[in-house]
Amino acid sequence: MDNIKLFEEKKVRTSWDEKEEQWYFSIIDVVEVLTDSTNPRDYWFKMKKRVKIDDGLELSTICRQLKLKANDGKLRITDCANTQNLLRLIQSIPSPKAEPFKQWLAKVGYERMQEIQNPEMGLDRARENWQKLGRSEKWIQQRMTGQDTRNKLTDYWKENEVSKSEDFAFLTNVIHQEWTGLTVKNHKNLKGLKTQNLRDHMSEAELIFTALAELSTRQIAEAEIAKGVIENAKAGKKGGTVAKNARKELESKTGKTVITGENFLPPAKVKKKLK
Repeated sequence: MDNIKLFEEKKVRTSWDEKEEQWYFSIIDVVEVLTDSTNPRDYWFKMKKRVKIDDGLELSTICRQLKLKANDGKLRITDCANTQNLLRLIQSIPSPKAEPFKQWLAKVGYERMQEIQNPEMGLDRARENWQKLGRSEKWIQQRMTGQDTRNKLTDYWKENEVSKSEDFAFLTNVIHQEWTGLTVKNHKNLKGLKTQNLRDHMSEAELIFTALAELSTRQIAEAEIAKGVIENAKAGKKGGTVAKNARKELESKTGKTVITGENFLPPAKVKKKLK
């Protein structure tokens, strides 16, 4: 399970290892948080060459390479470390944020253990984070309802011969492009997004039609007993068409487009670019 955690409003990519039951954190993201470096990748590269730990061990020995989503939306090999090794690494980085970051690491680990025991706590934290970001209660409810619809669809895929993360991304894009007329990447560009989650910047209407497309896709896939990527892609196109027709009907009645370039970014971060 991949996720993004926030430390002082800066993103840290993470990956949860189900077997080991522990988080792995992107080292480059951590370096950027602690150093405010404009080139954390280069900082980490030089640090691996320069710094030795524990009887001369190199920093690279405490790393694990995992595929995490990069700025371009693609999965790329990334140096990661678990909490224990990350704490060893932090000792080698002079930063006033070191102690607060250690406390944050402990909090992230503790919260994950709580969520395993009680999944509803994860939903409560998500709601709290969206509230802090200024989202309305109506938007939050729609976002959470849409996530539940999404989870049911991905569960169906997992149970019917779709397992690779790139296949999940492909099928998601099939549905999205069918109902919006845009790829996920182009929709993000329209909104001026880079690494941000597209759904976190959708309008209420966009969330509703996304949920309709994914709900329709799952029900069509279930009716057709779709298996594998090809059959589920066909179901995805049909499900996306259901939402597209509903979108066009609404737009014809209101004279307003559902697909929008609006987002929730601070004004300074907005840079719209449609390719």
